[in-house]
Amino acid sequence: MNDSPGMRAAVLTAPGAFDVTDAPLPVPGPGQVRVRLKGSGLCASNLPAFEGRPWFDYPMEPGHLGHEGWGTVDAVGDGVTSVRCGDAVAVLSYRAYADYDLADAAHVVPLPPSLAGQSFPGEALGCAMNIYRRGDVRSDDTVAVVGVGFLGAALIQLAARAGARVVAVARTEAALDLARRCGASHTLVMDDHQRLLEAMSTYTHGDFCQRVFECTGKNWPLDLAGEFTGARGRLVIAGFHQDGMRQVNVQLWNWRGIDVINAHERDPAIATEGIRLAVEAVVDGRLDLSLLITHRFPLRRIGEAMGYVRARPPGFVKAVVEMEEAT
Repeated sequence: MNDSPGMRAAVLTAPGAFDVTDAPLPVPGPGQVRVRLKGSGLCASNLPAFEGRPWFDYPMEPGHLGHEGWGTVDAVGDGVTSVRCGDAVAVLSYRAYADYDLADAAHVVPLPPSLAGQSFPGEALGCAMNIYRRGDVRSDDTVAVVGVGFLGAALIQLAARAGARVVAVARTEAALDLARRCGASHTLVMDDHQRLLEAMSTYTHGDFCQRVFECTGKNWPLDLAGEFTGARGRLVIAGFHQDGMRQVNVQLWNWRGIDVINAHERDPAIATEGIRLAVEAVVDGRLDLSLLITHRFPLRRIGEAMGYVRARPPGFVKAVVEMEEAT
């Protein structure tokens, strides 16, 4: 047993099984910050590990998979001057399903007093901001968002507040209702491929869309999104495609001369800049978090929370875990 100060951390011990256990308190090294976490968002990218895909090993490290944390700076390493103990921050880190986590100081973003008390899954919001930037949406564009979960809803808000005409495409009426509340001008049920193409053609007078965001990570909606993209338009692949190879209609993409953007970032500096932009967007009202964060769980119920991420029950958009005090 380690006699040093400890913390609670969630450990994925086997597929579908989290155990919240004691773990050593991390110590910041030079250039690092320790954050006492108030919470972390849960990301659908965690599902392959939670479901037990064969390339994962168990048990995982304490706190691992959590990467959307926010909280208060608790300690700083040598050379850190950008933040101080007590500062409220969002953080780009990788073991945020715990009471504390470490991050490089360059990947810590201060939160203003106006966001005090709000859940702020910074990495997820920053991802939405960076995807939106890659779309280069203009005020006179018709924008299609294919798939309306957390990411799609955030992109609808940003595009609508920029003055674009937004068409949302989703499978359920609950998702389409969310899209309308986020500012979508028009909604389409994602059912029959040909019917959807005809409906979009009619709505856009045959021009289709200048910008299309695919947010599902599935093959058919990606095909649909490509056909929604008009001549010299831009297709932004925002969905996280995790289940194998894809076949796409390159002939159509060539014929229409569209730009195809893979909007997934792997540079931590770009991810951190996205978090900064997300702070600005929430403060100035372009992003309304009350429409995006729908479920909150204590850390001890993280397994149940991940079940919600997988099942996506009616009304679910985004879940966070909160690091309630141990009793």
